[in-house]
Amino acid sequence: MFRTLTRGLPGIPSLLFAVLALILALPVLAVLGSWWQWGGASAEILQEMARTVLADYALTSLGLCLMVAVGVTVLGLCTAALVTLFDFPGRSTFEWLLLLPLAMPAYVVAYAYTDFLQFSGPLQVSLRDLLGLQGRLWPDVRSVWGAALVFTLSLYPYVYLLARTALVERAGGLMEAARLLGAPLPRRIRAIALPLARPAVAAGVALALMETLADFGVSSYFGIQTFTAGIYKAWLAMDNRIAAAQLATLLLVVVVALLQLEQRAQKRMRFNQARGSRQGASEAQAVKLMGSARVLAWVLCALPVLLGFVLPVLILCHAMWAEAVELPWSRFGQWAWTSLRLGAFTALLAVGVALALAFSVRTRADALSRSATQLVGLGYAIPGAVVVVGLLLPVGWIQQTWPASQAGAWITATALGLVWAYLVRFCAVALQSVQSGYARIPVSLDDTARTLGVTGWGLLRRVHAPLLQRTTVAAMLLVFVDVMKELPATMVLRPFNSDTLAVVAYQLARDERLGEAALPSLALVLVGLIPVILLSRTLRQPQS
Repeated sequence: MFRTLTRGLPGIPSLLFAVLALILALPVLAVLGSWWQWGGASAEILQEMARTVLADYALTSLGLCLMVAVGVTVLGLCTAALVTLFDFPGRSTFEWLLLLPLAMPAYVVAYAYTDFLQFSGPLQVSLRDLLGLQGRLWPDVRSVWGAALVFTLSLYPYVYLLARTALVERAGGLMEAARLLGAPLPRRIRAIALPLARPAVAAGVALALMETLADFGVSSYFGIQTFTAGIYKAWLAMDNRIAAAQLATLLLVVVVALLQLEQRAQKRMRFNQARGSRQGASEAQAVKLMGSARVLAWVLCALPVLLGFVLPVLILCHAMWAEAVELPWSRFGQWAWTSLRLGAFTALLAVGVALALAFSVRTRADALSRSATQLVGLGYAIPGAVVVVGLLLPVGWIQQTWPASQAGAWITATALGLVWAYLVRFCAVALQSVQSGYARIPVSLDDTARTLGVTGWGLLRRVHAPLLQRTTVAAMLLVFVDVMKELPATMVLRPFNSDTLAVVAYQLARDERLGEAALPSLALVLVGLIPVILLSRTLRQPQS
């Protein structure tokens, strides 16, 4: 695979890498450039939205983010501390079980819980019959609090994974030293564990909030007025791309701020790792829990797994069985094949681009290559709605300026435009994985290879590629799964009669046909288990 990606490539100059990065960053630049067209119908739409609904969009998004931030922090940090600092039955099993909700797309969890918790759902019906009550037993799950619950259960593994890694790598030895000096457990947690885990928690919360702001499936299905929903209304309902792009810039500013927070937190994590203890878990002695404390720890670890993965899967399976749905296996094969084809092709392209950019930065390290790489790295933080709007703006301008170019026919409702949007969003995933792999390859190997006559792309093909094999395979799988689950960009840009599993699941659930939506939803969950298995295997490897 690596030789296929690298064989025969000439020495490509940094300028070409910059052009490649510019193509991937074009949607973002187009969104920012939309303010040059201020005036006319777009200004009237934004002014009217500012008077009526824009404050609601901002307050709803802010409230949702605050609730999600608190939820993922509490769940992620508590579970990470329990499996790292304490010893109780099932601890080693919970270390990987707590990652399972990562396999559940948030909109799939929303479908399941809406069917289960709504007024006509089995839980409320059973409780009303049992207690002899009438009326609604709790507020409608299709609300801001319901969306916050769904996002918390789906996204807390970001905080759990980073906080657990921080505690294992940096807090273990210090906690053990404090114990030997006579510090009680509460003080060790308060004075050592929490400060060392704080950058990891901040990075995890930033990632969770970026996913929350980028979401379309949950907010649309629940009917809550977030910024993403407002962008779609300005574009599709009001038929004004410029207004949608200008509204998207407000969301983009918030997302970039969160990205800066995540990057600063990651730098602090690397600083702490360089200065802190590396003995970690090998020297630390976990506190053995007994009695009710052991039961409480087990319950606290089991509850997120049960609510975030097991229960939604059971609800979907029950809906498929109870409604006696005749499974459309022929159409399901078409949906799956479309999803697999788009995911595999995008993953190959994304890894190829990531290898080229990372190799350019490593061998040249000039300002142009670094800037190009940073532009591509911004993509994952951009919501799919912003990517789609930014992609169609220059296409519409080219179509109006040169009608004979047929730019719209090449990009809109074609696989080319869809793959372009995927690459804008998910090249950053592959790039981050490849760069992390490069960080573990000593630069001295490059110098040794050059003294033996291996230079240029031969250095990538013969030296780097074998050492990056596991990293690039992991990057391909991550991009593949992200493409399979992507909803907003796919809904707008997909070719006619080329539905994916994510789009079909959303459309069927929106039409209250959960039994039929269960099959594509469960298929997405099954695919989502791939990176979870990789992460769990990584966690179970001994620390070096």
